[in-house]
Amino acid sequence: MSAFRAACVQLRSSDDVEENIRTACDLIREAKGQGADFIATPENTTLMAVDGGAKLDKSFSEERDPALPRFRALAEELRIWLLIGSLAIKVSDSKTANRSFLIDPKGRIAARYDKIFLFDVDLPSGETYRESNTVAGGSTAVVADLPWGKLGLSICYDLRFPQLYRKLAHGGAVMLAVPSAFTETTGKAHWHVLLRARAIENSAFVIAPAQGGTHANGRQTYGHSLIVAPWGEILGEGGTEPGVIVADIDLDAVRSARERVPSLRHDRDFGGP
Repeated sequence: MSAFRAACVQLRSSDDVEENIRTACDLIREAKGQGADFIATPENTTLMAVDGGAKLDKSFSEERDPALPRFRALAEELRIWLLIGSLAIKVSDSKTANRSFLIDPKGRIAARYDKIFLFDVDLPSGETYRESNTVAGGSTAVVADLPWGKLGLSICYDLRFPQLYRKLAHGGAVMLAVPSAFTETTGKAHWHVLLRARAIENSAFVIAPAQGGTHANGRQTYGHSLIVAPWGEILGEGGTEPGVIVADIDLDAVRSARERVPSLRHDRDFGGP
């Protein structure tokens, strides 16, 4: 079993959790209708709040989160592998975890991943982000088993840290998930380049569902969900509107790319500054 169909669900989430759950479920069903076996949603699937404080107010512990049981039931109903790109999971009175959930076709949580690298930046556009003020960063890379091969998990800003993806590839990952809510500014400049680079340098498929468009709180995200092959070809791309993209994945392409450019085998430690 080396071939399957993957889908990215692109969203424009708001601060209305219930509405976001309904929209995500509808698009997951649409992706299943297009034959997808593995479906991924973006970062902040159920909540795009105006700031960290508002996000805390509308977040829940994992045990009380209203979205997770519904996504688990949907995965079981549709008999799909479902990656919820991230939910804001309250882990203390002052912080959430930005957490991905991989759900199997029996509705079980097969893997969790907490975003490691947090986005703290002042952009020339005037936008300011301080994710670390209200988000507890993760500390562990995660590779999960799918029926077709191993999937390395990451979230959004992680994309800028190639050492994480190298670790995932050395851990056996042949697919890399990058659910994101990239800003319009940084997305235009770097989204395609970075995703194709992560695919090429690790000879792995990259599956990157995104938030896109102008959200109810005024935030602008880039969209352009992508599915990229190990040689760097773009197999599927979204625009800025909510919707679904699909692509057929044949993991024999990973073996072929790693034979042609065996850089993973040539990694070595070295000294220097």
